[in-house]
Amino acid sequence: MVRRLALLWLSGAALRLSILAVPPVIALIRTDLRMSATEIGLLSGLPVLLLAVAAVPGSLLISRLGSRATLLGGLVIAATGAALRGADGSAATLYGATALMGAGVAIMQPSMPVLTREWLPSRIGFATAVYTNGLVVGEILPVWLAAPLVMPLVGGSWRLELAIWSLPVLLIGLLVMLLGPATAHSHVKGARLRAWWPDWSDPLVWRLGVLFGSVNAMYFATNAFLPAYLNATGRGDWIPAALTALNLGQLPASLAILPIATRLERRAWPYLAASATLAIAAIGLVSMSGAWLVFCAGLLGCGAAAVLVLGLTLPPLLSEPANVGRTSAAMFSISYATAMLVALASGAIWDVTGMAASTFVPIGLCALTLGFSALALRGAKQLR
Repeated sequence: MVRRLALLWLSGAALRLSILAVPPVIALIRTDLRMSATEIGLLSGLPVLLLAVAAVPGSLLISRLGSRATLLGGLVIAATGAALRGADGSAATLYGATALMGAGVAIMQPSMPVLTREWLPSRIGFATAVYTNGLVVGEILPVWLAAPLVMPLVGGSWRLELAIWSLPVLLIGLLVMLLGPATAHSHVKGARLRAWWPDWSDPLVWRLGVLFGSVNAMYFATNAFLPAYLNATGRGDWIPAALTALNLGQLPASLAILPIATRLERRAWPYLAASATLAIAAIGLVSMSGAWLVFCAGLLGCGAAAVLVLGLTLPPLLSEPANVGRTSAAMFSISYATAMLVALASGAIWDVTGMAASTFVPIGLCALTLGFSALALRGAKQLR
């Protein structure tokens, strides 16, 4: 069990390691390639877009190859794309390699809920909490280690900084290949071959997609717009502290849930509590300043991580074994598409109104949709 949990944790980290390598060097990329703000926005949004578009093909691969082989393929594709991002000096290569990397990560994502059910069927909640903790650490490490360790190691080259994060992803793939147990019994494989395309008419798919999309949208949109908002309101000196709190705030929640994950399975009240917490945090970001603003950023990160951990347990808990992959793929497609739409809405409302604080209106509304989604799942007897 320890070996399986370790592989799940490492695979969870690989979902984010290469994606979050970009923010620490984004200023260097923009200067070197003379990119506009729109081009930088496209570069930042490409992985999220691919997470939405390529999730369903991931379900197809699971049905044909099995979850372990799909995870391995995604790791190799993500590592290859990550390594190629700094291959030459053109923005086109950077975009293309980023899209390839995002496709690899998108293929991996629906395989993770399937693997938790196959490797640890009696500990789904705990196994999900473990790999989600790895995902959170994978978001933190590239940001945390860039300035003190990685950039000095590569002589200040952003190209090598991006490429070097392909190495741990490739190493994780090697460990999964050598140590990962075989997956899927033959009767489950046969069922998968008949069912890989998501059942878009299933209300569960949309409830899960909106629930997971609400928290995804809050996290990604806040990361995107909080620095610009603080600059516009004359509080630019608080950007590093606020962003650090937003991302590090995820770690305590993911650790706290680990020992109690099984007891929280299919409970509605944690989502409702997180909905209220996230709404308070979003209001605090536009009404507080100084240390209280940093606290609200950390609170938002904490609430988002709690929903992330618990939300990822739902596809394997609520779906038949043969449907976990396609239900997960549909959930990821809807959720990341929602994140993109909310980010666009947040930018548009700022442009239309000219008020920086208005960018948090769509973000705050996502806290409400999270609560309504949890109530809808409870009404359908899918949560208690």
